[in-house]
Amino acid sequence: MIYLLRHGLDDESRIGGYSDVSLTEEGIISVEKTRNFVENNIEFQEIISSDVKRAKDTSEIINKNLNKPIIYTKLLREQNKGDYNGLLKSSLNPNDYFLGNTKIYDTYPNGESLIDLYFRIEKLLLIIDRWDSDLLVTHRGVINMIYYLLNDKKPDMYKDSFDVTHASVHKLDLKNKKIERIY
Repeated sequence: MIYLLRHGLDDESRIGGYSDVSLTEEGIISVEKTRNFVENNIEFQEIISSDVKRAKDTSEIINKNLNKPIIYTKLLREQNKGDYNGLLKSSLNPNDYFLGNTKIYDTYPNGESLIDLYFRIEKLLLIIDRWDSDLLVTHRGVINMIYYLLNDKKPDMYKDSFDVTHASVHKLDLKNKKIERIY
């Protein structure tokens, strides 16, 4: 079985994507609570984590008592926001198109569009299908795309469609094409 864990809360005054921002104190606390759930309810062999700092920090907190191998990979990264990665939202013009008015086909300068992320994750599922008994630490965009793909839904700009909150855990059953939130 594969489990997906969204990283803890990070500095949301910055644009996420590939940015290397740290978890907030609240984010650390929520991941520690999730760690208790993971330790008591999930069996897995290793942690495969996005190589972005907030996911790496989450992986290390989860692994504190488990001592599982951790593999960091760019395959589990969030949507690439290109030139916007890590920028303070307040430093941008409030009318900047990429602060929230984008459509699924709009590509961030030197980044990717939401539909690019969708197709990237579609390819990733072919790789994940070969993994066994792992905990994947990743991002809301990645987990949302898996929900869209397994439910045969076209992606949209509504980020909260599948209740992928910070430090939430989702069970992925690719053989039966099911994904569900379990924590």
